[in-house]
Order: sequence, then structure tokens, then C-alpha cells
Amino acid sequence: MQPSDLLSQHFRIDIGHQKALKRLRISTINDLLYHLPARYEDISDVQSVEGLEKGQEAVVYGQLSGLKTRKAWKSKKPIAEGYVEDGSAKIKIMWFNQPYIAKMYADGMYVKLAGKVAGSEGKLYLSNPEVEPLDALPIDRHDSIFKDTETTDDTIYPVYRETKDITSKWLYHTVLKCFEKDVLKTLRDPIPEAILKKYHLPDLATALVWVHSPKKAEHAESARKRFAFEEVFYIQVQKALERAAVSAANTYTFKTNPEHVKEFVDRFPFTLTESQDKSITTILEDFNGTHAMGRLLEGDVGSGKTAVAATTAYAVATSRPPEGLGKKLEFGNLQVAYMAPTEILAKQHFESFIEYFKHLPIQIGLITGSGCQKFPSKSNPDKPTNISKAQLLKWVKNGEVPILIGTHALIYKSVEFKHLAYVIIDEQHRFGTNQRKQLAKKDARLPHLLSMTATPIPRTLALTIYGDLDITLLDQMPAGRKPVITKVIGPAQTDEMYEHVRSELLAGRQAYVICPRIDEPDLNKQSAINAKSVIAEAKRLKKNVFQDALIECLHGKMTPKEKDDVMRRFNNHDIDVLVATSVVEVGVNVPNATNIIIEGAERFGLAQLHQLRGRVLRGTHQPYCFAVTESKSEKTQERLKALATAKNGFELAEHDLQFRGSGELYGAKQSGLTDLGMEAIKNLKLVEAARNEARHLVGQHPDLRKAFPLIATRVAAISETLHME
Repeated sequence: MQPSDLLSQHFRIDIGHQKALKRLRISTINDLLYHLPARYEDISDVQSVEGLEKGQEAVVYGQLSGLKTRKAWKSKKPIAEGYVEDGSAKIKIMWFNQPYIAKMYADGMYVKLAGKVAGSEGKLYLSNPEVEPLDALPIDRHDSIFKDTETTDDTIYPVYRETKDITSKWLYHTVLKCFEKDVLKTLRDPIPEAILKKYHLPDLATALVWVHSPKKAEHAESARKRFAFEEVFYIQVQKALERAAVSAANTYTFKTNPEHVKEFVDRFPFTLTESQDKSITTILEDFNGTHAMGRLLEGDVGSGKTAVAATTAYAVATSRPPEGLGKKLEFGNLQVAYMAPTEILAKQHFESFIEYFKHLPIQIGLITGSGCQKFPSKSNPDKPTNISKAQLLKWVKNGEVPILIGTHALIYKSVEFKHLAYVIIDEQHRFGTNQRKQLAKKDARLPHLLSMTATPIPRTLALTIYGDLDITLLDQMPAGRKPVITKVIGPAQTDEMYEHVRSELLAGRQAYVICPRIDEPDLNKQSAINAKSVIAEAKRLKKNVFQDALIECLHGKMTPKEKDDVMRRFNNHDIDVLVATSVVEVGVNVPNATNIIIEGAERFGLAQLHQLRGRVLRGTHQPYCFAVTESKSEKTQERLKALATAKNGFELAEHDLQFRGSGELYGAKQSGLTDLGMEAIKNLKLVEAARNEARHLVGQHPDLRKAFPLIATRVAAISETLHME
């Protein structure tokens, strides 16, 4: 048996199993071996039915049968009863005054029972046991779990992620059969032995045995640590390779005059924070370096990322390419491409840049799916004008437009730059070397890259998935910005909340109301019944709550033109209350909006809640956020309490990583990490170790395919998976 063999070559697999395995992405022996247990159950407290004695507290795994209800012979009290059988023997079960239990469960179900043994010799029964239904028994009836239990530590068993037609038990026994067929002897460990020894990690064969059939809990923990390290290591190798490719590429190198930049910044109607100053200095130093910059600028909503982007874009747009120095080129300055995730945001950045650059003779272009604009207009130097796409692209190609802002339309083949030296992207963290090359087109030089995000990312996660980028934090807020007062609102507190928002509207402020749904829920779908919808909530608020306010809706089913019209009117204060879905989550900027009500707050991720809250952080008035929930879940209350108490997004991210895992803050699919990998990134030392070893390996062996073909193959598979998603 070889790891690359198809499972169907060695096992009889029916159509149901085939479909189930496909859903789990298991086709080869190797896929199965790397389908690691999701968790383990400890069955050290399990007793065999055969050995039970009167008076003992027992835990039994078995199968139910003979369930029925009857009345006690003398007292006439109702009784639910049946039997449980575990392969060693059968024992009666009785629940007194709980007749409904016989209807809650069915004959043939697998269960875990915990209760007291009562009755007399030969007529023992489990009295009022607690019932936990199971998909399958943890062991086969012929397994030896009840034999020699005093001399073995083999009391934990693996529980795998299942799907329809494939049970955890089937996966477990199939893995054991692979072990019996000596597949472990054919495995080659991709991780160098020196690394395994350095971090006390088991080799591949040992780790697979320990993770799938551990004799001790420490064995399972050690094996999972090895596989967690391996997963993070491969991603770090991929990032190290990308970083090496950027370092090897030619780029634009140019110096900027600090006084020249200071003149630009001094015109701002605000003073830069120390954090912004440092970020700008670092980026300008990168422009003067020998390698293309790759930097992630991470800052809370309202921390001033756009000002940093505009200042550094100014430094580029007023610089000449090296071959143009000393020559009189009509349109020879370096160029900047600024990419935003949505049309609304692209237009917003275009307007922001006009404010920053309106005193300068610098042309700024906007390209989106719905049209193109250019600033300044020939007829009115203070306003932009609509122009044809063909005309804009011509000016961009010959270098006349040094700054071009847009959506993904920037990557279209028709868009060509003359000297693209700098790419700025907003909330598009996957934008890598290939896309930069795509933008630069025929230019052999790789542009500098600044990726910006307001999504709070834990440090370990950032080190893992952005290993190819240097990370800069904007951890200060501009002067005058007041922190959002966040309150968690239960059903009894909504009147007080609405009264507060009414007083804010009377004072001239505006408000957002966020709902999880667009339309009324389908009442046939039980999970959706309590989710408020934008359209119905807008009607209710107009009728019962904010009768004197102008209320409008904004949601994803509207056309870009309709969305733009609503946002323009909201920005102009023609609308008082905007009822919307999370479509306003990223980047919408209305300084006069100081209140946000988030209905069904438990339905949003913490990162999303934090982003939504950021919509009211744009002005100088005191902002308020109300997280409304009807949930009494302790978990929900803890999460929303963290939202209310965390001082900033970074603190919130670290909290969520420790208490919930990072899947909510940054989805596993987006990062390329499995559940095990996501758990691994709680361990900063492990992440840093994997990062250091990956960089060292790539530095010492540039031709990875030749030196470590197994690692190269795994890394290529990860890269392919990420590009597919």
C-alpha cells in the first residue's frame, strides 16, 4: 500500500461512501491519514454492563432497545423503560415520572448513559440515567476496551469530522487497516530531521499513530503539535518564497525630499499622529530601498490610513523614473494605482484624494464598472468630470494621469500604465506578486505594494498569512476622535435606546440601523424567524419609533446606481436614519452619523461588529453603538461584553483568538488554514519557530524543488488551493 494509492484500490467503497469521501476531500490513502481527529473522548470512566453492581454510579456506552412507557403497579406513577446493551451484557433502564423520554429516543440509537445502578441481584437496572445520543459507539462490541483496563492507558478514542454516510468509527477503523497494511513504512517525512529534533516533534510515522490511536493524551497532544507546526510551516515557506521572488525583482528606486512631503502634509486640516508619521517615514524609506516594498498597514477604523496612502502617493506621483531624471519629459512622473473593494469605496477614495490634491496640478482618474471620471475638469478646476473609458486609458498609458483609483477594473487587460511604481489596495489582502505583475503589464519592474486593512487581525495570524509582507500598525487615533460608547441592549432596554437616538436626531445627528436580512424571513426556515429584515424594520421604525425622521434602506439587492444615490443623500443629510444590511461595513464615511443600532448582534462576527461600529467613528461628535440581542446564551453575552469593553480592534482580536479561535475574525478558508492550523496560531512561539525555519530553509535552498521536493509539492498544493478559493 502506497500513500498515493486511491482508497478504492484497497477497500470496497459503495456509492454512498464515495460521495461522502468526496465531500470530505478524501480520495487517497494520504488524504485519509491527514484527515485528523477533530477531538478525543476519554472513556476511562466507562464500565461494562456485565460488571455493574448495585449502588455504583455508572457510565455506559451502548445501544437502546425495547423503549416503552407504563404505569407502576401500585403507585400508578408513569415510567419510561427500555434496555441498553454494550456487547458484554444487557441491562434495564428506568426513568420514573418521565414517560416522555421513551418518545424522545428510538430503539437502535447509540447512547452514553450516566446513572446509578439500582434493583436487586439478577434484576439490576439503571435509575434515571442522563442520556447523550451518539452517532456511533466509540468502540466495536468486540473491542477489548473492557479487558485489562487496569493495566492500559488506552482510554481515549478519536472523534472525526463526519458527513452523511461516513461515520467517525468507519474512518477510525479504515485508518487502522491502513496501518496494518504497513503503509507507515512507505512514508517519507517531508520535515527535515534537524527541525523535528530541535522542537522535540515526533516523526511522521509516529505522529500518525499517536494522532489516530493514542495510548496516552500526551501522545495525541504531541502529534497534533507536530501537524500544527507542519501546516503553519508550509504556509510560511510559501510566504518566504513569495518574499524572495519580490526581493529578486527589479523595482523603482527613488528618493523623496522630506521638506517636499512636509509641505503637502502641512495643508491637512488636522495634525498627523505619531503613528501616521512613523508609517509614512517607513514607506518612504522602502521606496529608496533596493527591493519592492510589500507592506500591510493595519489600523482601526478612523486611524487615518487614507492620509498615509495619500501622502505616500503624493511622494510617488511627484517623482521621476530613474531614466527620466534630467530630461524634460512631458508626462514622465511615476504612477500610482489605488484599488478599493467596492464602487462606493472607490468613489469615496476618489473624493478624498481630490481634497488632498486639489491645490496641485496632478491629474487623478477613477475607473469602475459603471464609468470613469477625471479630476480636475477642464471647464471647472475644482470639480471632476465624466470621461470616456477610452480617453482615460489613453492618458493613463501615456503617463498623463499619475494617480488612478478604481475597483478590480484596474486589473483589466485594457488598463496599461507607463511607469506604475506604487500599488495601494484596501481590504484586499490576497493581492500578491502575480496581480502586481498583471497591473505592471509590460514593465519588467515590480511596483511597491501597500495593503491596508481595518480588520483586526491577531499578531500570530498576521505573522502566518502575511508572512510575505512587513507589518505596520496604526495604533493611535487622530486628536478629537472620541471612543465609541458601546452598549449591549436586551429586549427590556430598547425604549431607552430609541429615546437616546431620537434626542440625537433632534440635535442634528444621523443614525444607522443594521439588520441581518434584506427581506422578511421564510417562516418555514426555523432558524430565520427571529432575524429582523431591512425592509420590514424600516417600515416599523417609520410607523412606531422615528415618525418624524426621513428613513431609507440600503442593501445588496440594489443596483450600484441606487446604492450610490442613497449614500449620496445620506451624506448630504437628506436622510436621517439609514436602515441597511452589513453592506455599509467597509469604508462608508458619513461624519455626521453618530449612532448605530445593530439588530441581532449575535448573528454577526466580532470583526464584523467592530467594522460596523467604525461607521460612527468618522466625526468629532460623541459616537454610540447599540448591540441589540435577544439571546441569553452565556457565550453570546461574553462576546458582546468583549465588544463593549475592548479599547480597540487589536485588543478585540486577541481576545477573540484566545476565547473563541480566530475563525470568526478571519475565516479559515480565507487564510488557507484548517481548524488545527487555526488553533495552532494561538501559540506565538510555534508560529515564530515555523516562520524562522521557513525563511532559513528558503534562504539556504533557493531551488526548493531540488533540495526538498516533498515540501515543494505541499507548498504548491497550498498555493493552488488558495487561488481556487
